[in-house]
Amino acid sequence: MSMLRIAIQTKGRLNEQSVALLQDAGVSVDDSKRKFLSASKTFPVELLYLRDDDIPQAVSMGAADAGIVGYNEVLERGFDVDIADKLGFGACRISLAIPKDEQYDGPQYFNGKRIATSYPAILKDWLKKNNVDAQIHTIAGSVEIAPAAGMADAIFDIVSSGGTLVSNGLKEVEKVVFSEAVLITNKALSEDKKEILDKLVFRFNAVRDSKGLKYLMMNIPNGKIEDALKIVPAMKSPTILPLAETGWSSLHTVVAEEVLWEKIEALKEVGATGILVTSVEKLVL
Repeated sequence: MSMLRIAIQTKGRLNEQSVALLQDAGVSVDDSKRKFLSASKTFPVELLYLRDDDIPQAVSMGAADAGIVGYNEVLERGFDVDIADKLGFGACRISLAIPKDEQYDGPQYFNGKRIATSYPAILKDWLKKNNVDAQIHTIAGSVEIAPAAGMADAIFDIVSSGGTLVSNGLKEVEKVVFSEAVLITNKALSEDKKEILDKLVFRFNAVRDSKGLKYLMMNIPNGKIEDALKIVPAMKSPTILPLAETGWSSLHTVVAEEVLWEKIEALKEVGATGILVTSVEKLVL
């Protein structure tokens, strides 16, 4: 039986989020006994643990059939792979930042400047598109300290919250690339592996579609059902079931978590009682 080999990051937050997504999708691997290559007992997938910057190459050359990696790494490495799915976690951006006291007047500011980065390919492309002549200094480690250390005039680096920039006396001036975790695949997958991939992407979508949703169940007087439906329209139509008590029904629906409490308050005002809220683990549309 064919198995789909997926490369994931060896450690770090992206590793944890990748493993969590796979587990939510029914692909369980005993991480406590993790080796270089680990097979799942619940789905035809085996995990290959690599550095994140090695994953695009491994997928491109066929050492792995697929990989979960940041889109920024896919762009930087430049290997020919397909993007099968955007996974909705690991969000960040790659930005240009300069000392906070400097006056920024647009891309031309960087003419003649030294820019430190771990992403020289992406930066080179941006400089070319903006007709900027700057020196690129590739640094593997802590890029954000380069200006203070006198190694560069500006940096081009990953930004999440921006706190690291502030603590190093820098300010973000150009947001160049917006990134998130993506599922990449080799361009020459066999038909049986494509079938496994399609099933996996289907499961990923079900997991992702369930995020931030709550399942509501409540008792409602029959005469107030129409009022309740105006408050909580469901994906297609709420489920309405008659109760043993005459004149009452049970109404079931799904709502977004961010509007949960305002919906509950409005439902109570129209006569809903016994409102039960549960989490939505999977959602198959």
